[in-house]
Formats: sequence, structure tokens, C-alpha cells
Amino acid sequence: MSKLSKAESRRLDEAARAGWLYYVAGKTQDEIAKILATSRQTAQRLVALSVSSGLVKVRLDHPIANCMTLSQKLQNRFNLLSCEVVPGLSDSPTSTFGLGQAGAAEIERHLTSDTPKVIAMGTGRIMRACVDELSSLSCPQHRIVSLLGNMASDGSASQYDVVVHMAERIQASHYPMPLPVIARRADERAAWHQQPHISSVFNQAKQADVTFVGIGNLGEKSPLHIDGFITKKELQELSDLGAVGEVISWIFNKDGNLINCDINQRVASVPLVMSSSKPVIGIAAGEDKVIAILGALRSKLINSLITNEYTAQRLLDT
Repeated sequence: MSKLSKAESRRLDEAARAGWLYYVAGKTQDEIAKILATSRQTAQRLVALSVSSGLVKVRLDHPIANCMTLSQKLQNRFNLLSCEVVPGLSDSPTSTFGLGQAGAAEIERHLTSDTPKVIAMGTGRIMRACVDELSSLSCPQHRIVSLLGNMASDGSASQYDVVVHMAERIQASHYPMPLPVIARRADERAAWHQQPHISSVFNQAKQADVTFVGIGNLGEKSPLHIDGFITKKELQELSDLGAVGEVISWIFNKDGNLINCDINQRVASVPLVMSSSKPVIGIAAGEDKVIAILGALRSKLINSLITNEYTAQRLLDT
């Protein structure tokens, strides 16, 4: 194949971005024209080109230059095993559009392995979005293991638990964590973890070949607070201690170090491993998560990242 000229390469970049805006972000051609600062007719032709050139199938196959550049910079700065940056929206730079598709694509790369794998999963809105984007597969050779509880303290099920939903889509064995996310007391948590069926899930999670987690921020819009796992008073206490984020409900500061706090004494999740030799892939984006993502990167709570253009640039600038 002959090498593309700079003009041809730019045209494909524009077509790929237009295709992503149309098929992934759900933008109309008028909206795409405004975002790309072009005419509606040009936007229509770019969307058509994205299909005719094979750039767009279900997911975007064309590596947009700026995303690739940001990805490489992040990988180099934080010594990551992998990093993927998805296109952002100029009218909504902190949008999480595209993270579900990118996360699903990465999960499927592991699922297509004939070698049996243990895949450990966090929970939350982004993780559920990834699982919703998975293709229907038959993967009886793999095991899907939960890293944290799937219940609130009152016994109600979490709507964002992903392990059972994922297992149904890919026909794999699954091991949910039948516990509240946070125990009422530290001794209660210790008693739970001694139960054979719980310790079995823990042991499998610790042997995971790859781990996928979301990264939560702390504040009024913190998922832990919104979903009722911690009170407003507890949230303020964590803020006073310098807490900025959480991964599978373990609370950490701006350097990614776990905080000595009551919540971390009661959280029922699998203990985090710093600097794991196996892929631990964090999936997150948004202005309110920049500091939390930075902390997780600095301490090696995660060693791989999927994010968007806006967040990637903020991580590099901060």
C-alpha cells in the first residue's frame, strides 16, 4: 500500500472524527458540522467517507493522531503497560462518550484468548457501560471475578454490579461478592472475609490475569456518597484527611496512598496491590476525576488507562 500524503491523512483523520461523532456520540450531521467548523454537506461527506474507507464498523478503527500522541505521552510519563485515549467532544470535553466502547474492546481482547483467564472486575457506571457494549460471546474457559461487594448496607442489590451481567453476555463462569460494599464495623468485615465462599472469591481475584476498575472522585457528586455508601459527614471527614479518590471503594490521597481512615477499616473489597506486574486497567474521564486519576497513576494503583482527550491533556498539564 502506498504511503498516504499529509492531505490524505488529515482527510481520514477528519472522517474518523466525524464517524465517531455520528456513530458513537450520537451527534446529528448539523451538530457535527458545528463541532468541526465546516458545512453540513462536508460533514455528511466525512461521515460517508468514514464508512467507505472502513474506518467505522461498530467501533472506531482509525487512530486519531492527537489521541495517539496523548496516549504515548501518558504511557511514557507514568510508565504504563498500555494507554488508550478516545476522542473528546469540543462542546462537552468531560463527556464519557466512547469510554464504554473502548473498555469493551479491551475486555474482548482478553476474552478472545483460548488460554483460560481470570478477569477481575470492579463496578460502577463506567464499568457497566463497558459491559453493555460487549459482543455476545461464548467464553466458558474464562472466569469473571468481582473485586467488591454487590449490596448496600440494607441488603439491596447494586444496580451497577457488572459480574453477573457480564457473565450472561459471554457465557463464562462468574464469582460475585455477596457482601455489602462497606461493613458497619471492622470486626464485622473480618468475620465476613473468613467465610469459605468469600475467601475463595478473594483468592481468585488475587490471581487475576487482568483487572478492570473505575476511578471515583470524592465530593458532593462522589458515587460512594450518591449511592448511599458513605454519609455527608463521613465525606467531610475524608476531605479533611486529604482524600481525593477511590478505587473499588479504597480511599486514597493525591499521591495515591491509602488513607488511615474509618472507611478503609471497614471496606469489604479485595485489597489493592500497588505496582502489580499484571494489567490493572483504570477507566475514567472528566474534570472532577483528574486528581483522583493522577493519584492512582502516581502510586501504581493502576498501570494502564483508558480515558478521553480532555482528561488526558489535563493529566499531562497538572
